[in-house]
Amino acid sequence: MVIEQRVIQIQEDLELFDNDLDKYEYIIDLGKTLEPLEQDQEKDENLVQGCTSKVWLVCEKKENKLYFKANSNAMIVKGLVYILVNLFSNLRPQEILDINLDVLKKLNLSEIITPNRQSGVVGMMKRIKEYAKALKENNE
Repeated sequence: MVIEQRVIQIQEDLELFDNDLDKYEYIIDLGKTLEPLEQDQEKDENLVQGCTSKVWLVCEKKENKLYFKANSNAMIVKGLVYILVNLFSNLRPQEILDINLDVLKKLNLSEIITPNRQSGVVGMMKRIKEYAKALKENNE
């Protein structure tokens, strides 16, 4: 499965760092490379619920695959958003729906991010699954 390979790649990238602070800084650096949203996309209807920080998530469908773009007002969250956008983009709705939400536990992010941030990550993944479900139902 494609998502498993993506998780393994991120896991391997994180394992290059010896301590949690270096991993934290790496995640922040990932966030700095996040493609910015259009100003009109940062609106309330695109806010992800359950995040301590503001996170805007939008979804585009191209050729039966979903592509996600997002932004946040917090640096570490932008890095987490980058990881999620790259994990879940370029997949079909059913592929996203088939993903177990525990998949990110393999990244061991709980070691370096707070429980509130972990809750926000789960909120983002749920929102991604909601987009996938809605788009899949619209095609049936």
